Amino acid sequence: MATIEAVTVWQLTDARANATPDAVIAVDDNGREMTCADFRDRSEVMAAGLLNAGVTAGSRVSWQLPTSFESVILCAALSRLGARQNPIIPIYREREVGFCLNQTEAELFIVPEAFRGFGFADMARTLAAEIAGCDVLVVGPDAWPRGDPGDLPGVAALPEDAGTSGTHYPANWVYYTSGTTSDPKGALHTDFTLITEAQTMVYALTLTDADNWPLVFPFTHIGGIGLVLASLITGAKLLVSDTFDPVATPAFLSAKDMTVGGSGAYFFMSYLAAQAQQPDTPLFPNLRTTTGGGSVTPPGLHARVRDELGGMGIQTSYGLTEIPICTYGRPDDPEDMLDSTEGRAVAGYDFKVVDANENPVPDGIEGQLLVRGPSRCVGYLDRSLDARAFDNDGYFRTGDLGVRTPEGFISITGRVKDVIIRNGENISAKAVEDLLFSHPLVREVAAIGVPDPKTGERCCAVLALNDRDVSLSMEDVREFLIDKGLMRQMIPEQLEFVDMLPRNPAGKVLKKDLRIQFGS
Repeated sequence: MATIEAVTVWQLTDARANATPDAVIAVDDNGREMTCADFRDRSEVMAAGLLNAGVTAGSRVSWQLPTSFESVILCAALSRLGARQNPIIPIYREREVGFCLNQTEAELFIVPEAFRGFGFADMARTLAAEIAGCDVLVVGPDAWPRGDPGDLPGVAALPEDAGTSGTHYPANWVYYTSGTTSDPKGALHTDFTLITEAQTMVYALTLTDADNWPLVFPFTHIGGIGLVLASLITGAKLLVSDTFDPVATPAFLSAKDMTVGGSGAYFFMSYLAAQAQQPDTPLFPNLRTTTGGGSVTPPGLHARVRDELGGMGIQTSYGLTEIPICTYGRPDDPEDMLDSTEGRAVAGYDFKVVDANENPVPDGIEGQLLVRGPSRCVGYLDRSLDARAFDNDGYFRTGDLGVRTPEGFISITGRVKDVIIRNGENISAKAVEDLLFSHPLVREVAAIGVPDPKTGERCCAVLALNDRDVSLSMEDVREFLIDKGLMRQMIPEQLEFVDMLPRNPAGKVLKKDLRIQFGS
């Protein structure tokens, strides 16, 4: 089946339905299926219902919903109407959600009654009461907007020069960063930037209509729309679940013959654990490849996935909310590069590696990563943030530290702000984490800086072990790291154990939570 080229989300939705109306585009873990024609038609019915509720081109709509067929349909319905939509990740609560609603000047906020024990509707009503002109729409299994598609206006035409740059499209998407700063930052995206993200995935993974791949993390994350658009481009089938369960989800994906896996270390570790429960029967017999992203892939995990699950291993990618998917590992890359780097810049993207004064540093030297390319957002909703985020040449300041090899491979070495400063000396949290992850007893690890009255900060290692009945002492850790060649000044001085590290929906460890828990 040929891929489809389109310049807007709705054009892509309609073109896919016309090309392969009866092909199944998605299945979920409740036994439902949705064809390409179903998706288009249900989106128009919902768009008509939203039109009856007052949503038109330019309307400002925020929505906070779990991953489901209906959430994806809502996304397409709002695109059909030309509304500006703001997907909000489900873990956000009053403070963050209120900030998003106020900054976007939301006119409509769409939520479920409740999800995973939290009353979203109650929160929404409380917040909307404080925002002039903001209505709340509570949706559920039998309560979604419906209307007559015949009432819909024509699809708005794009400017004649659309297609050459993301800046030529309406900025109808507001994706907020995951709150690692004091306030979330709303990145403005266009159909162009998001479709570019999807096209990159299609090319890197050689995605086709024969593939089945998972949408099992929050769809409101910017990676979610990338997966959906990539499926519309190719006809690949989405395997949908509203919650990732380390036991039930791998079983669901196995039953549906996952061929392309994803999407971060936590997911891969769950797949490996499920495979270990049936060592003589492949969990994913037709697995071609897996795609890593959202968080840095620990060393050695690529080889484990390749050897234990099958396929070529992990094709790691790198990107951010502001500029999704800038790099990808390639099937013909050397094994050591697939294991230890984020791949190379994909076509159309350009990196700079700079020092603290933003002077370029040579290949092989650590510096901050700056990147530009076609999926880069067109700025922030708060335009006062743009000057600090982008340099004069349009490069985005990622805040990530990294190294580029002469061949162009990018390795992430940490965050500019994720450095532990002990006695005035910098300790790379990632360097400590990479070594500890290689310990046979360690399943997950995070190194954090916690306050110390003598040294300013001390290095604290937070570990989740493979076996709760096996202990690991500070002396064990110390000897292991010395044997691995870690300088003594970087060896953790505090050791803590958890069953599981806290993570955001993208799979990134919430170190701020760990600092609060263990920093006293």
